Amino acid sequence: MYTPHTESEIREMLAETGANSLDELVAVPPAIAIKRPLELPDAQPETTLVRTMEGYAARNEALGYSSFLGAGAYRHYCPPVVMSLAMRGEFVTSYTPYQAEYSQGYLQAIYEWQSYIALLTGLDVANASVYDGATALAEGAIMALNATGRRAVLVSRAIHPNYRAVLRTYCRGLDVEVDELPVAADGTTDLSTLEARLAEGRYAALALQTPNVFGAIDIPAPEARALIEKSGTIPIAVIGEALALAALATPASWGAQIAVGEAQSFGVPLEYGGPYVGFMAATKEHLRRIPGRLVGKTVDAEGRNAYVLTLQAREQHIRREKATSNICTNQAHCALVATIYLAALGASGLRACAALNLARTQRLAEVVTAVPGFSRAFSAPVFNEFAVRVPAGTTAAEVLAGLEARRILGGVDLGRWYPELSDCILMCATELTTDGEIDALAAALASIVARETAAVR
Repeated sequence: MYTPHTESEIREMLAETGANSLDELVAVPPAIAIKRPLELPDAQPETTLVRTMEGYAARNEALGYSSFLGAGAYRHYCPPVVMSLAMRGEFVTSYTPYQAEYSQGYLQAIYEWQSYIALLTGLDVANASVYDGATALAEGAIMALNATGRRAVLVSRAIHPNYRAVLRTYCRGLDVEVDELPVAADGTTDLSTLEARLAEGRYAALALQTPNVFGAIDIPAPEARALIEKSGTIPIAVIGEALALAALATPASWGAQIAVGEAQSFGVPLEYGGPYVGFMAATKEHLRRIPGRLVGKTVDAEGRNAYVLTLQAREQHIRREKATSNICTNQAHCALVATIYLAALGASGLRACAALNLARTQRLAEVVTAVPGFSRAFSAPVFNEFAVRVPAGTTAAEVLAGLEARRILGGVDLGRWYPELSDCILMCATELTTDGEIDALAAALASIVARETAAVR
């Protein structure tokens, strides 16, 4: 319920600010005010305006490019039913539905999202979503810190660099150390020093990403799992490509107590660098440490299903120094989109989509590495992206520039994050990648190599 300010309250606030009126309070200062009339065209009929805007849209040359970009942002097909339902007026909000008696529909949708995430990860409880995969990792690490009382976390260098940067930002403010494990020759995490590291007893959590930033399936072997369990360190699974959950063993099956990641692949379109929607799941023992919103299911006095926010001893509800997190909302609408997407595809549809991603990636790798001079950088199995090494004497940046000149976005230059991989391109294929696009990419690569060879001669 909102009540307007009274006249006396308005006068009191104006006196405090030194303004004589509300108009004066919001007036633009003369130093920055526009001192001439805006040069706006005359009003146009709606049909003319539509044609004008279509002309502007036609100038967007990116529409004619084929793309093999990935690295945390993935192109996937979104069935029309998803946005048709998600954009209904009842759902167009990102606000947390505190008043359960007025918000049963949205609360049920969030509960279903939590249920899907729990099923996909194999864990006991999931929250209503967080901002994105990177902040989900940071919040998962804080859960482990609170659970163990330790002041350091151990992470793989094969975790997406953006995720690690956000984690370091969080940990810097908490005076927590972040140590890294190196990348092995096959593109997975080098766990050869794991036993010695864990023997120190310093680490609250060990975070591994699968598929990792190179697309490699990075799951610890049984021997490593035993070491982690013995040490009391909490294993965190980081999932950068949510669709992989439909193809891989669940994080719970290989010992993860906390799973975090990015669910953008579940029907959330790539628009201007986002939006994103992070997910978090955990075992029951961490139920009261998981941050953000939790929707629970119960029955009302008449025995009907009822959904409510539950276990809210967090964030702004209690003293800030006692809060489990500083997250104060959730990505409600993006989580809704993902929930409708998952419901529309179902278990069999999701598995089929994941299988198609694997098939597309396999063909892309076969065709690209058949071009003379190009080879796989790592040997580990991958999901829908992989690192390819360019011919000797060239750099990834040079090859990508040549591809862009041919209207192909060939992938991501790994040298931007890993200087030792300046000759490697991260290429991605999804169910939207066509045979024609793959063949055109291979032809362009062959042309670039031939041109570079001729230039050297």
